Amino acid sequence: MKTNVVSFYKTNEVSFCKTSSASCCKNLLKYLLALFALVGSLNVFAAADLEINTPGVNAIKNSMQARHAQLAAYYANGAVGLTMDGMIELRDAGSVPLAARQTVNALVAAENQDRDALYAEIANANGHPEWKSEIRSTFAQRWIQRAQRGWWVMSNNGWIQK
Repeated sequence: MKTNVVSFYKTNEVSFCKTSSASCCKNLLKYLLALFALVGSLNVFAAADLEINTPGVNAIKNSMQARHAQLAAYYANGAVGLTMDGMIELRDAGSVPLAARQTVNALVAAENQDRDALYAEIANANGHPEWKSEIRSTFAQRWIQRAQRGWWVMSNNGWIQK
């Protein structure tokens, strides 16, 4: 069994690796390539176009915009709130008349289905379907920041009113 003998020496404050085989250099090269790949993948996400316009994205946005007119009153009275995961939730069913609860539940479900589709469509349009969760997180933060005064949003400490 052969063992590699590695020695380090310093010349003018620069360290060199000297070994009986090329394994030290190969391992260092593998490490550097992995590091560059990781940094490169993080930088690529920073360049994602969250405002990308495709027929699919536009159709989803139009559907959400049309539904917003129906949901606005429920945001305003606190029945529906924005969650931290980029979705909405029926927060206070007692704020919705019994006759309207089924309709509000259907609106919430349709909105969440469109939001999920929007995140996927934007990720796909950017050529990176694996970015869906990061895109969802970014949108969740944006929607909570842009929520109107009086709306309810989920925080780490539970529901709060803006």
